[in-house]
Formats: sequence, C-alpha cells, structure tokens
Amino acid sequence: MTRDQRREQLLSTALRVFSKGGYHSTSMDEIAAAAGVSKPVLYQHFPGKRDLFLALVQFTLSELSEKLERSLASAETNKARVQNVIDTHFEFVNSQPEAHRLVFSADLMSFPEVAAQLDEFYQGIAVAVAAVLGPRAGMPPAQATMLSRGLVHLVQTSAVFWTRHPEAGTREEVQDRIFRLAWGGIRTLDEERREPAPKLIGNDRG
Repeated sequence: MTRDQRREQLLSTALRVFSKGGYHSTSMDEIAAAAGVSKPVLYQHFPGKRDLFLALVQFTLSELSEKLERSLASAETNKARVQNVIDTHFEFVNSQPEAHRLVFSADLMSFPEVAAQLDEFYQGIAVAVAAVLGPRAGMPPAQATMLSRGLVHLVQTSAVFWTRHPEAGTREEVQDRIFRLAWGGIRTLDEERREPAPKLIGNDRG
C-alpha cells in the first residue's frame, strides 16, 4: 500500500469511527485499531486527533467540490447547471451521509479551522458557478459570485435541514422545491434576458 493509499484508508476509517462515537469520545487508539495499524503508523500521517479531523474535513470538501465542478462542466444551459448543482449535492448527502453530517454539522465554536475551510469551500464553488452562470446571464463577476454563493448556501442548508427532518418530503420532492425556488429567480436574469427594442425615429414611426 502506497503512502497516499494508506492515508485514504486512515481517513475512511476515521470517518467511520468519528461518526459512531463523536469527535470528543473517539481516541487515536480506537482509530488505529479499527484501521489495523499501530499508533506510530497513524501518527506518521497525522500528528494528532485534531489534525486528523481537519484533514478529514478537507478531504470531504475537496471530494464534494470536484463532483460539483464536474456537474457544472457537463451542463450546457444555466437551467441544467442549477439542476446539476442540486442533484450532485443531494446525491452526496444520500451516498455519503456520515461524511456530510460530520463536516456540515461540526462544532464550529470548537473548530474555527472548520469554519474557515467551509468558507473557502463555499467561495470556491460560488466562483466556479459564477464563471459559467454569470456570462450567460449578463452579470458582472462580483454580482454573479454573490448570487452563486446564495445558491450554494440555499442548497446546502436545505440539505442539512432535510437530513434532520425527513418529513419535509422525499429527496425528489425536496430537490424539486429547491430547484423551483432557485431557478425561479435566476431565470429572470438568464435566458429571458432581452436586448432593448430599437427606438423608432423619423418616418419609421408609422
């Protein structure tokens, strides 16, 4: 096993153990035992439990970012891009609930570093969304980024709420409501944008 493969294995194991026992109740001994390695091997990769937790958060956010960016690149219209962002995020919640819960429900008071990581994640995705959504909608970069960040937060906070309140509806129902809300606003700046009608002068007035 290469060093990178070992690191991913340790992160995967840590996710499982942290999700089961919580950060404060979990020890490095437990993680090492669950991974089938000695503590010295674990410490070769991560100096301490906090370092391991922060690395796990970064790994999860990087994975989600890559998925979202691929979903943006695969769409040809802004409508499809908005739909893809929602679909991709909810698919991540559905396929990796432990990772999503661990990262987006973290105690930000105890982990200010996580707050910084989340802010970087939101900004990075907002910039990526704005880069493809803004030009089509005729928005300047700063304005497009602002609105894109709002979209990302809408999707994320709705996903967190849904995981805690499944009675809000099925995944398909919730995604449809979020899409209608998000696209209902964005479309007014997008495909429906029209050039102003030319003014009639002289004999053209009829």
